[in-house]
Amino acid sequence: MFALLSAARKALTGQTRTEHRPATLAAPGPRHSRRALALALPAVALVAACQPISMGGNTGPSINTQRPVPVALLVPRGSGKDGDAILAASLENAARLAASELNGVQIDLRVYDTQGSAEVTAAVTGQAISDGAKVILGPVYAANANAAGRVAAARGVNVLAFSNNPEIAGGNVFILGPTFQNTADRLTRYAVGQGRSRIVLVSGQTPEGRASAAAVESAALRNGASVVASVPYEFSQTGVLNAVPAVRDAAGRDAANADAIFLTANTAGALPLFSQMLPENGLGPDKVQYIGLTRWDIPPQTLDLPGVQGGWFALPDPGLSAQFNSRYTAAYGTAPHPIGGLAFDGVAAIGALVRQGRSDALSTAGLTQGSGFQGVGGVFRLLPNGTNERGLAVATIQDRQVVVIDPAPRSFAGTGF
Repeated sequence: MFALLSAARKALTGQTRTEHRPATLAAPGPRHSRRALALALPAVALVAACQPISMGGNTGPSINTQRPVPVALLVPRGSGKDGDAILAASLENAARLAASELNGVQIDLRVYDTQGSAEVTAAVTGQAISDGAKVILGPVYAANANAAGRVAAARGVNVLAFSNNPEIAGGNVFILGPTFQNTADRLTRYAVGQGRSRIVLVSGQTPEGRASAAAVESAALRNGASVVASVPYEFSQTGVLNAVPAVRDAAGRDAANADAIFLTANTAGALPLFSQMLPENGLGPDKVQYIGLTRWDIPPQTLDLPGVQGGWFALPDPGLSAQFNSRYTAAYGTAPHPIGGLAFDGVAAIGALVRQGRSDALSTAGLTQGSGFQGVGGVFRLLPNGTNERGLAVATIQDRQVVVIDPAPRSFAGTGF
């Protein structure tokens, strides 16, 4: 626990360093890189925008499902940034694993290196489509996904990006990453069902903190909860310490005033400090229900924190996630990157659509089919606004162990969706 608190203090003071383990490289396959493409980059791709150009209507390329369907996978290999090579390898590994499990559906997976650059991403997106790609899978970073989307829109091709940033979703760009909104909706629905509907919202004054706070506020409105107090804090150790009395006063002045504290902080930020300081100030989990917008089981040391005991958080179906991790490790000799499974989900969704045998399988209507798809962590579907909805489990921590208290749904036919 002391190591985790120390890491949190460093994060809040800007003294962080990320370390990564080596990863096994993917099996050989077609790969393309920048080379001289940047010199021929279309001028339109140099223009930054919040959203890519909309193609309008039910748009997408026609495909021949009787032949291997060309799919372009865009990964951040070659950026020179710490960890991008490992992430790129994991995404490619997961995509190839998914392609090997499609049971008769043939995907011609072609990998393109973006170097983590929006300009290079735009160039290789254009090359991929010229090479015959019928859908773009990736890239990772929001600015790159926006660049890919703009180029692909002009060619009538959809993009399934690994980003979780809803600001770049829409038009022909769909994001596969888990969103704050989806998690906030799942947790507030559950909380209201358990009689916990009066929320004190605690969030950092950072872009991520403000986005997460907006998601919780929106979820509360939609699901019958109310935010009775909002406590923003400066993203620093001093900011957290100064926020604790305000949280205590908001949640503790009257037993009828609030029955839940929604913490948006993650384990690399303010969560360890809040989970220590709030109980020390008389506001332990025995007095009020703690709810977390982020994963409280990563890293495992988080389970030792006093304030998370009995708290609620959401996560993908643990059983299905474990099965994917096991298959991936058996195939490549190492665990997948935390977001590597998004590439598996993308290929699985494409494969499921191609299996339907329709020439418009990769159109906007196909990608947004209401029944969704089965991914590494459970059911998910792409929404018409370019974001996604994922079936999540609600878990708590008991005796420093994760316990699922409301299982993840296995389809979108049931309640809660």
